[in-house]
Amino acid sequence: MAAVDQSIGAAGIEADKLHQAPYNLSGQGIYVGQIELNRPTRFGMDKIVNRLVQLDRKMVEPFGVFSRDRDAIPNRFIDDHSEQVAAVIISTNKIYQGVAPKARLLSSAYAMSRRDGQPEAALAAQHIARQHGGIRAMNLSFGEPLSEDPRPDATLNGEALLTLCLDWLTIKYNTLAVVAGNQGKGGIPIPTDHYNGLTVGFTRQIDGVYSQLDRGNLIDESYIDRDNNGSFDEGEYFEDLNQDETWTAGVESPINGRRSLSILAPGTDIDLPNIKGKVTTISGSSFAAPHVTGAIALLQEYSDRQIASGVWGKEARNHLVTKAVLLNAADKLKDDGSGKRLGMSKTIIDQQGKTWVDTPAYRNQQIPLSLHLGAGQLNAMRAFRQLEPGRQMPGLVPPIAWDQNLIKVNSYREYSFDRPLQADSYVAITLTWDRLVQLQEQDKTTQRNGLFDLGDRFEGADLSNLDLYLMPKDAQDLEQSVWASTSKIDNVEHIFIKIPQTGEYKFRVVFKTPQASVPVQTYGVAWWAVPVN
Repeated sequence: MAAVDQSIGAAGIEADKLHQAPYNLSGQGIYVGQIELNRPTRFGMDKIVNRLVQLDRKMVEPFGVFSRDRDAIPNRFIDDHSEQVAAVIISTNKIYQGVAPKARLLSSAYAMSRRDGQPEAALAAQHIARQHGGIRAMNLSFGEPLSEDPRPDATLNGEALLTLCLDWLTIKYNTLAVVAGNQGKGGIPIPTDHYNGLTVGFTRQIDGVYSQLDRGNLIDESYIDRDNNGSFDEGEYFEDLNQDETWTAGVESPINGRRSLSILAPGTDIDLPNIKGKVTTISGSSFAAPHVTGAIALLQEYSDRQIASGVWGKEARNHLVTKAVLLNAADKLKDDGSGKRLGMSKTIIDQQGKTWVDTPAYRNQQIPLSLHLGAGQLNAMRAFRQLEPGRQMPGLVPPIAWDQNLIKVNSYREYSFDRPLQADSYVAITLTWDRLVQLQEQDKTTQRNGLFDLGDRFEGADLSNLDLYLMPKDAQDLEQSVWASTSKIDNVEHIFIKIPQTGEYKFRVVFKTPQASVPVQTYGVAWWAVPVN
């Protein structure tokens, strides 16, 4: 068994270090959201809570609760699942403490009848996202099977209503959606195929450390069907993708080989309180996702401190920066003490025992993330280290920093490391940008309000194609690059590669879409390299 304080500690995401001096981060003052079929309980609202408060056993107290897009109905639409998801984020119990115990959680129960589905969930998500000037992150530990999607022959192509809504809300309210990964037989894939947020898989413990992808993650194997006969034959292979070969997707996988899984977090054998205050042990991606949501609250609290002191600008709050920071700081390979593996604290493996460098994402420049491991496992302490140096504009930059900037189509931005990088050390660089989604309001008798209402729909634009290149400092031709991330179907590019020889390096962000949906693209980028001592 593993209490939640273990999953947030050295065995897991190391958020407990940020709770302590000199950081003293707890998520205080940061609004985050939770959308579920039901909601957690709240004192003064639900009768079942009163006795728990008297016995000092109430561990979860959301800041606000709602029934879809209105005030919550007392004693209705509450359940253990939402209570336990909330506990991962905000539990104040000393033994079962949450990732961000002082964050202000706003939770909405969207399912008020059996007929309720994506449109009602979208209404609830919009309602939460709009609160208090826009919340920082929104946790969705639920999903809908493709069989319930009203589209004919529905696929995971990013076009489901709830999927589009999340991408739209991310842009409109600067709210990063954190979605529990596909799990269980038959799966709950919608909205795991969103573009602009994070989809989270879950790990289990090996020798007391969360370090292996759990078997419960339902990620259909993708394989190259050389003879197009629809079956796996000798000589064919899983996961690796080349342009001139046919990719066969499973029902629960995004079409065209796009990687939906962003990051992993602990999710197996977590001890969490139910609505009666009894602690039970539970597992699933539902409980991995709130680890990420809580970590976002900690980072946002630090950003707010820096902004308030005048050290940073509002860019530090941007969801693109947060996404890039979390992905770039994820654990992949445990450092041996030399620092060449960027100080990572854990080696993360898949179900077959393979590490990130054993996957096609390490070998193929067109695959930014691993199908099963994403960018690796969340490490809140390393994410803080990634964020702490602050924003650095294109030009000469330190080994660790981040930026939010603009790039014009058919142009590039360049960042040159201000000191030589060490041979055989790893460098990690992550680039993020948004898919543009627009609200299509139905004809209304009243003036259009710019908000999603039942009957409205969304329309996604073509994805801008940004690429990322690691190059010698004096190189001008992209053909001279040491490595690159050049996916044509993702809105994340990620480089994790060894520096071949000690020397001076730079990286280049390139926007070369011939016919872009926007002439100027906003992006976030984070980098971590090892300079020569």
